[in-house]
Amino acid sequence: MSLKVYFLGTGTSQGIPIIGSTHPVCLSENPKDKRLRSSIWVQWDDMDIVVDCGPDFRQQMLTSKCPKIDALLFTHEHADHTAGLDDIRPFAFKLGALPVFGLARVMENLSRRFDYIFSDENKYPGAPSVTTNTVDPKKTFVAASKAITPVVVSHYGLEVLGFRFGPFAYITDMFSMTDTEAEKLAGVEVLVVNALRIDPHPSHLHLEAAIAFAQKIGAKQTYFTHISHRLGFHDEVQASLPPNINLAYDNLTITL
Repeated sequence: MSLKVYFLGTGTSQGIPIIGSTHPVCLSENPKDKRLRSSIWVQWDDMDIVVDCGPDFRQQMLTSKCPKIDALLFTHEHADHTAGLDDIRPFAFKLGALPVFGLARVMENLSRRFDYIFSDENKYPGAPSVTTNTVDPKKTFVAASKAITPVVVSHYGLEVLGFRFGPFAYITDMFSMTDTEAEKLAGVEVLVVNALRIDPHPSHLHLEAAIAFAQKIGAKQTYFTHISHRLGFHDEVQASLPPNINLAYDNLTITL
């Protein structure tokens, strides 16, 4: 099995730098302090799977040189994870229709916001097409011929999906997780989880809580993502982390 993960973006909803901000992290010249909205590209054998397509999607695809998408998975419906959906056009034109996966609630939300993509009625030339696949959060599902396990987390009372791809798991926008869901992560080799900032937050893990969660799961390597400027400078935070825990950054690639 060949598994490669490309971090397309590692920032929170506004990205870093924030428009108009004079915060020191937003003014940093370190490329690792510049973060697009969170998304990953998983190359699993000959299949290409992308998780989320936020407003930076087009830029991320051009930078990463992603050649195709066999499946697009959605963690949830918030704009920083979905607003780039129109830019799937080149991929949809290649496939005919792009398979998209998410909770029933998420599929319904997207079908209202992007009705011209999800509906076949009065389809105009140039509009992309999708095939919708509803994920049952209690069951492993197949996307791009690969078995993927959904992992449910809570995000300000909203049910959000993380995904386990064999030895790799990706979780974002998490505030809490039940012990039952945490059992789905047993034996995972590489874990990605959100760490928004230093101070506690009502809908995301903050740094201390993210470290505690990483240590509870016990993966060989953990990477933090969905990072805001309020976490601090990349290099300074990285130097403070326990062994085997790292900050992810845009365009980082890891191979399992």
